[in-house]
Amino acid sequence: MRGERTRFRVWAPNAKSLAIRLLREGRQEDLQMAHDADGVYTLEAEVRAGDRYLCVIDGGMAVPDPVSRFLPEGVHGAAEIVDPEKFVWTDEKWEGLDYDDYIVYELHVGTFTPAGTLDAAIEKLPYLKALGITAIELMPVNAFPGKHNWGYDGVGLYAVQASYGGPEALRRFVDAAHAQGLAVVLDVVYNHLGNEGNYLRMFGPYFTDHHKTPWGEAINYDTDGCEHVRRFVIDNALYWVREYHVDGLRLDAVQTIKDDSPRHLLDELQQNVQTLAQELGRTVTVVAETDENDPKYVRPFGSGYGLQGFWSDDFHHALHAFFTGERQGYYQDFGDPEQIVRALIDGYVFQGEMFNFWKAKRGRPAIDVQLPRNVVCIQNHDQVGNRAKGDRLTALVPRGVRYVAAAILLLAPHTPLIFMGQEYDEANPFQFFCDFNDPVLQKAVSEGRRREFEDFDFSEVPDPQDPETFERSRLDWAKAADTNPMLRWYRELIRLRKKYVMTGERTAYARYEDGVLTMMAPGDTPQLILFATLEPGKALPAEEDGWNLTLTYKSEEGYGVRVFTR
Repeated sequence: MRGERTRFRVWAPNAKSLAIRLLREGRQEDLQMAHDADGVYTLEAEVRAGDRYLCVIDGGMAVPDPVSRFLPEGVHGAAEIVDPEKFVWTDEKWEGLDYDDYIVYELHVGTFTPAGTLDAAIEKLPYLKALGITAIELMPVNAFPGKHNWGYDGVGLYAVQASYGGPEALRRFVDAAHAQGLAVVLDVVYNHLGNEGNYLRMFGPYFTDHHKTPWGEAINYDTDGCEHVRRFVIDNALYWVREYHVDGLRLDAVQTIKDDSPRHLLDELQQNVQTLAQELGRTVTVVAETDENDPKYVRPFGSGYGLQGFWSDDFHHALHAFFTGERQGYYQDFGDPEQIVRALIDGYVFQGEMFNFWKAKRGRPAIDVQLPRNVVCIQNHDQVGNRAKGDRLTALVPRGVRYVAAAILLLAPHTPLIFMGQEYDEANPFQFFCDFNDPVLQKAVSEGRRREFEDFDFSEVPDPQDPETFERSRLDWAKAADTNPMLRWYRELIRLRKKYVMTGERTAYARYEDGVLTMMAPGDTPQLILFATLEPGKALPAEEDGWNLTLTYKSEEGYGVRVFTR
């Protein structure tokens, strides 16, 4: 925008003509766009912030702009012009947070508070600061169909979801987080787009059947027209950093980003992000979700993609399978306590061994991966929400186990991630929910969920389209009182982590012997040691009780953990 003039630019080689339909003051006006040989349509017109518009393709269907900044009427409606210069930022002294200082808190905006908005989430920032976390990871906030969704069915990559408060609410949230000294990481999805409201095929070759993904055709990163698609995605990453001041991006399931180009999309994306970060004088991180256990993602440019970190599921699977006894699906390859030790020492377990769930070998050696590069958890949105009933550890294992698991997570040298509510033992489930308007999709998602859990009584598997499924997934903040023992435990573990783990060498010493897991953080600072009994009935080492440096938790189930320094 320049004052009350706006320049429109749309890549649409599949269109024979393109017009901007302005909608203001109860009138509509179609303005024809000029185009070049590459199918790039342009127009400059007297349009101001707050005006709404659609793209009219070939004189017929009117659909949202692929780079709409705001879709107040939903993914099928008109886009609203947004002036990114209007917001007054107060974070000019904020330079970002070093990745090695990350203690991540993952949250879903819609279920995090009763109101389910970004402004309501701002009110919880002092609580998160007191907890001790340093970075907030928002599940996707870009526009999705309906009023509630996990966010991975989004179609408006550039538009902030209207029910969350829209663009200005996200800016207010990031600005307020920075005022609290908290970084903000945004979950972005570049491996697929949702079906409802996805009009990209009308504009250009955004998808290709050259590759297949779990969602069908792949996004076109390596066939004809891919240079514009790559720019569309890379510009999106830069857009969140530049216009919303986010401190990092979490890239969803990058193993399903199919790209046979000489230069992989992730390499190009990361180099562009880091160049912009340097220009802005800020620290910006890029972390990938992947199940590949492949160091290429975090190796330096030239030998890898140079990302700051990747999700390491093996840590979660090793702990979960051992403590719950579950062996279904990918848990069939876990359950040995020595795998917990290997995950602690190396970051992940499978480094080229046969993975029965895949019926193939999985992973590569982790010898050149620094442990903080591994983002680890004992719960996250996937591991909870993709269960049949979305049940949390609170419903699966005894209280003592949850104390032990939290201590292992937060005293390990890896980068820990806490899923919203686990710090105070949230009992409400986090279930898979959506709000599609398309009857075909409504039926498909409900039947798909039924097939996925065909071994269960379907009366126990919530219908994703039922509004009650969403309502059940909201946090119960009444449980997050200062007197909550689990909350006190998390706060103290994070305090110890900051004092001893994050100030020393980020390497791990761990062993499992006679039912006791021992962890030690080496370095010049006092060594921090964790003794955790992983089997019922084992005696804890005899040490003084207390809330200073020696922590003890026992429970009637026989599990326990002790943390102390020497």
